[in-house]
Amino acid sequence: MTWWVAAAALVLALSAAAAAAAAILNTHQDGSMTSRMGGMGMDGAAASHMAPIPSSGVPDAAATVGATPLPHTVVGDTWVFRLVAKPVRWEIAPGVKITAWSYNGIVPGPTIRVPDGQKVRIEFRNDLPEPTTVHWHGIDVPNAMDGVADLTQPAVPPGATFSYAFTARPAGRDTGSGGTFLYHSHTDEDRQVGAGLSGALIIDPPTSAPRYDVERIIAIQEWTLAGGETLPSMQMAGMLPNWFTINGKSYPATETIRVRTGQRVLLRLIGAGQFEHPMHLHGTTFDVVAIDGHPLKVPIERDVQPVSSGERYDLAFVAPAPGKWLFHCHIGHHMTNNGKAPGGLQLVVEVT
Repeated sequence: MTWWVAAAALVLALSAAAAAAAAILNTHQDGSMTSRMGGMGMDGAAASHMAPIPSSGVPDAAATVGATPLPHTVVGDTWVFRLVAKPVRWEIAPGVKITAWSYNGIVPGPTIRVPDGQKVRIEFRNDLPEPTTVHWHGIDVPNAMDGVADLTQPAVPPGATFSYAFTARPAGRDTGSGGTFLYHSHTDEDRQVGAGLSGALIIDPPTSAPRYDVERIIAIQEWTLAGGETLPSMQMAGMLPNWFTINGKSYPATETIRVRTGQRVLLRLIGAGQFEHPMHLHGTTFDVVAIDGHPLKVPIERDVQPVSSGERYDLAFVAPAPGKWLFHCHIGHHMTNNGKAPGGLQLVVEVT
């Protein structure tokens, strides 16, 4: 009976895999981690990198909504924004809080929105327990403003400040078209971006560009919660994230987008985490009208659009027939809250 042989082989393989995972990484009571791979310990920077995000003394966030607009002041011909990186306890679902490294105390960080060609200055302060920088993803910035630690600038130490100044213009082409961009840490990205350090940057095109009745940012992130602690989302020994958020919330705490039949809707998808998510809309198709901030001469009609880390897709559609239509990731695990469905990367488009 060959099926018995196959079943026994499968059980042995699974047991061996579990034992190997346990052997690769040991977590001690003091939070330090030791690797047995090659008989070498995981010490210093590696252990620190994989340790939980420090939560002792971290305050609850004062705000409850992420990606809200960041106000500015005007100094001469320059728009001035203030951005502070700081830790907060952020509620992603009722009664469930993560320790996040945030911009201005919200997850995702505040949305910076400027006209194409506008001079901007971002006064940045680092209130995190370790150095960091800010990278302006997809923006035509001077090299010294690119925010890559130890390459274009020294990392900003805790308690210090840095001024980023540039003209808001997409990289790689002339001004005039605008688009969806983002900003994020470019220091120990696996840890810091995984802890929440990202936000949207929108460059508005000329007034002749298409306009929409309803517009939303859809910033997608992943989180790993274990024993009440927040860990970097990508861990050794096969650990995967167990919470998934749209604009800092897990379903059913995600926003319901309310529209009327026939209204034009624009969703700005941002891969703010580290995994790919195929996002699917029920009830109608959508047009992909821009990719990575670049408008498409010929839109692409789809009903599923994968979005990977750092990618942006502008999805346009006309609100379909009345009803509650689901917009969600099509990977089942990403539609759970710590393994329980429904949850994660889902929101409702409610059409009346």
